Amino acid sequence: MATMKTKFTQKKRVKLAQGLWLMNWFSVIAGIILFGLGIYLKIELRKRTEVMDDNESHAVPNSLILMGALACGLNAFAGKICYDSLDPSKFAKWKPMLKPYMAVCILFNFFIFFTAILCFVMRGSLETTLSHGLKNGMRYYKDTDTPGRCFMKKTIDLLQIEFKCCGNNGFKDWFEIQWISNRYLDFSSKDVKDRFKSNVDGKYLLDGVPFSCCNPGSPRPCIQHQLTNNSAHYSYDYQTEELNLWNRGCREALLHYYTSMMSSVGVLVFFIWILEMTVMVGLRLLHTSLGSISNPEDPECESEGWLLEKSMKETFKSTLEKVKGFGKSNQVEAGEGEESGKTPTVATVS
Repeated sequence: MATMKTKFTQKKRVKLAQGLWLMNWFSVIAGIILFGLGIYLKIELRKRTEVMDDNESHAVPNSLILMGALACGLNAFAGKICYDSLDPSKFAKWKPMLKPYMAVCILFNFFIFFTAILCFVMRGSLETTLSHGLKNGMRYYKDTDTPGRCFMKKTIDLLQIEFKCCGNNGFKDWFEIQWISNRYLDFSSKDVKDRFKSNVDGKYLLDGVPFSCCNPGSPRPCIQHQLTNNSAHYSYDYQTEELNLWNRGCREALLHYYTSMMSSVGVLVFFIWILEMTVMVGLRLLHTSLGSISNPEDPECESEGWLLEKSMKETFKSTLEKVKGFGKSNQVEAGEGEESGKTPTVATVS
């Protein structure tokens, strides 16, 4: 028994064709939106490429750009088919192309759904790439004289100011790296010498943070040096007083920014997938209803349209048998090839 079998009069076929034509052009607009979102997301990720460890995060925008371009092309083509289906003589030339086109649509809809899921599951990968990237960026903060790294100080400072964050996981991350260049240190100072000697790796570490970690909304002037020394500042308690620095780490801030953006895009892609699936089902019903007209000379007669010629169970079984048959035929051909390659043995009688 056919799946979603429906009777169609000429009026219903015309209405279906007109509705599908309109929906296809809505889908073209949706494709343009997908393409634009992919470009926008790619630009946003490119802005922070210096603090990202790899390019895995670009999988989502690249998929959106590809799916957007395909949506425009496929739906514009389907719109032309729907328009020509109003005239049976014009529709006849599209009949041989419809089955391959439907196969392409199934693959296309699968990849759109996969892209929507990808938007929601990228958090883990994005968190890892941001964590490693920020750690490296902070390590190169002091290298203002090194070619290729001289921009990193500006990048990190602007990042911390824009996203109101400090360090990778928090402001204490700055205590573990030397973020002041040797160029700006007085090596004749006893304090500087002692700090270098006290560190196993020979680095100048201190309990301070860059100026960009300061919260301008705090009523107290920024305390960015000797943060753990209570006696260094008047009326100050490191353990109990809320510091006038950004408490949130930049990894968390950037992760929240990008995941919320990707989640919104994912919801939109999911709705576009529903639209594309609706168009695909409608096109299949139109195709089968026009193909099953009993008398082509009488276009006003009734016809039947269906999604699948058999039930879903029977269709799955027949598809599985075809795949098995194809595999067996390949094995037979391979076996025949091996036999034909053998050289016959000639027995000699003495």
